[in-house]
Parts: sequence; C-alpha cells; structure tokens
Amino acid sequence: MILKKKINTINTILLGPPGSGKGTQSERIILRFGYVHLSPGILFRKHVADQTALGKKIQIPMQNGELLEDNLVIDIMHQTITSIGSRKGFLFDGFPRTLVQAKALDVLMQEEKEKIDLVIVLDVPEEEIIRRLKDRSIKHQRPDDQDEIKVSTRIKTYYQNLPALLEYYKSKAIHVDADKEKQEVFRYIKNIIEVVI
Repeated sequence: MILKKKINTINTILLGPPGSGKGTQSERIILRFGYVHLSPGILFRKHVADQTALGKKIQIPMQNGELLEDNLVIDIMHQTITSIGSRKGFLFDGFPRTLVQAKALDVLMQEEKEKIDLVIVLDVPEEEIIRRLKDRSIKHQRPDDQDEIKVSTRIKTYYQNLPALLEYYKSKAIHVDADKEKQEVFRYIKNIIEVVI
C-alpha cells in the first residue's frame, strides 16, 4: 500500500523494457506535473553524438544493446542530480536498471534529503515491443533499434534485472498496462501520481 505524501511533489521512477513508451510518457508527465526529467539513456546518447571521451568509450556497448557499467551510470546521474537546483520533483526515466543502481540512487537521494516515492512499471508484450522498436528504428534512426539480435539482448537484459528491482521496490511499485493507446496509458499514470500526491 503506497501512502500519500503530504506535499505536492514526488520523485518517480518509470521502468519498462525498450519500446514500452517511457520517453513518450515521460514527456507527458513532465508537462503535466513540471518534474525534472532524468534519463541516462538521453545523457549517454548525447555524449555519443558529441563524440566526447565518454561517448567514444560507450558507443560500441550501446550499439550492441549492452548495459553500461553501473559505476558509469551512477556517476553521470550523481553529477546531474547535484547540478540541479530548485525542482518540483524528479522523474527517473529508465533508471535504475540494476539493483546496484537502485541502492546507489537511494544514497544519492538521501544526500539531497529526498527519497523515491513511486515506481511505475510499464508492461508491454514482447511481440509488441519488437514491433515498436522496428518502427522507431525507421522513424528516428536509432542504431540500437536496428539489429534484431541487439534488440533481443536489450529486452533479455531488462527482464533479467527486473525481478530484483521489483523486490527492492515492492512497496512502491505499480504496474501499468502500456499495451494501449498512448493517451489512455497517460491518463492511468496521471491518476496514479495524483493519488500519491
């Protein structure tokens, strides 16, 4: 049972396999609630696009659908969180992806006198995930979406790490059927957040 928080901000994690709609729903959540969007995927893809030293290091693992080392992900999230001043709450998009990252996030949040209030898990059948990723690879030219073997690796890795995350967040996690029209999924997510607020 998730208890209501007495203030009008919450820190939320949005989990889901690749292609589950995390990016789309994050945009809508941010517009509705004004939270700060934190996505290591977006941060790392920018490093790759800018060909920074970090970008060159992670480019091949990312293209192969591999999870990046926990310490790399934790470090970039730490830098980002501590660099942000006033905020109405954080929305973590696709982070944490491992139990190590989840525990590190709790430490980071404690340093900021914050905590994770809610974990929303987007559930989508695997065949639909694969269809969406194929569409996305065409529309957005995402190299990590264009190879079926690499896509399969990413999906498999997500589900391998999911049970430990769900156990860790079992008092805060709510599952959402994301195999529906985008606006319908958002309405359900919005209702969940408003109840917790």
